[in-house]
Amino acid sequence: MDPVLVMTGLALAMGILLITVAVASRAPADPVQARLSQIGTTEARNLEELELQLPFFDRTILPLAQRISGAAGRMTSSGYTERIEKRLALAGHPGGMRTAEFLGMRLIVAAIGAGFGALIGLIFFGGFVGAITGLAGGFLVGYLFPDLWLGRRIRARQHKILLAIPDALDLLTISVRAGLGFDAALAKVVEKTEGPLADEFRRALAEVRVGRIRRDALRDIVARAEVPALSNFIGAVIQAEQLGVAISKVLQVQSEQLRIERRQRAEELAAKAPIKMLFPLVGCIFPSMFIVLLGPAMIQIIASLGSGRP
Repeated sequence: MDPVLVMTGLALAMGILLITVAVASRAPADPVQARLSQIGTTEARNLEELELQLPFFDRTILPLAQRISGAAGRMTSSGYTERIEKRLALAGHPGGMRTAEFLGMRLIVAAIGAGFGALIGLIFFGGFVGAITGLAGGFLVGYLFPDLWLGRRIRARQHKILLAIPDALDLLTISVRAGLGFDAALAKVVEKTEGPLADEFRRALAEVRVGRIRRDALRDIVARAEVPALSNFIGAVIQAEQLGVAISKVLQVQSEQLRIERRQRAEELAAKAPIKMLFPLVGCIFPSMFIVLLGPAMIQIIASLGSGRP
């Protein structure tokens, strides 16, 4: 039998198997809970419609990832699992994803990438070697893609936190000067702002309300964000609490420092702008200008040289 056909059949069978397992692995919905959630709405009338209202990711991909996550978790070391858990925390657990679900998702994406890679290798290169090469390349790309996606989510979240810190600290300083306590001022910041920084403050306030020490709740924010400006601010607040320093003075100093850092970042970006503009200027704008300015002159020179020949 032709090995190319065998590889193609295996890729198709793998895709069908993944879809079948995803559909079959959906956890049965609780009839009581579904009925309670149905009260007050007329959008869904039975359990099937309730399930169909869920996104495709929640209905298909997520159950498959949860089913595969058990085997993936047994094959990975504890250190690697802790690293993934920390990266997910830095990314804010997108979609409520946990470590086991991320590992299962990685295997699914790697399997899909392997299937597409084998198909592309078969189409463009042909033969068994092309299919195997495409299979390996697709598996590698699919295996690394979730890490790249997670790293991008982490950087985007840290950038949002960095941009939100000065305004949040200004509001916190104003609230403390108005007579509010630190926790009440932090609650005011959570109420008036949105984004990952507000979510972290909201979580810290919830932990404080259930009896956790405030400095421990604030230290966890540093571990979940890893933003230097936020780490300095929280460190100053914890130190002021331990030494008995007035929190309003600390907030005022931190607010002024963050304004200076924000102005320095703006100046740095402004200094980098001419260098970044150099490449599109040289590659795109200057050639167009030369064509527009020198084109007619070159045409006339060529025409005059041609007319002067015997």
